[in-house]
Amino acid sequence: MDAVYVELWVSLASLLRSYTAAHGLNKDRQATVELGEERITVRHGDSWLDLKRDGSRVLWSREDGSKGELELTEAGTLKTNASDEAMDLVAEAWARELMQ
Repeated sequence: MDAVYVELWVSLASLLRSYTAAHGLNKDRQATVELGEERITVRHGDSWLDLKRDGSRVLWSREDGSKGELELTEAGTLKTNASDEAMDLVAEAWARELMQ
């Protein structure tokens, strides 16, 4: 079961790489995306996003002190208590915020 979450984790990092690159094209800016087995860190200037994974559980935090918890699902979504969003939509929103 954990192998599924590892694959989804790698996919999430790939989505973050793609979307930060796309959002940086017009402004000739790039973000760095560091991928580890249980951590993804995305940096652009003073902005950063830190993701930590424990099984299906994902804890996220930002440079402004905001943080939260999500759950990776086998369907490729990120779930909160209130919603269940497609992983690519969440990654795109994070990338857009980081690249502003």
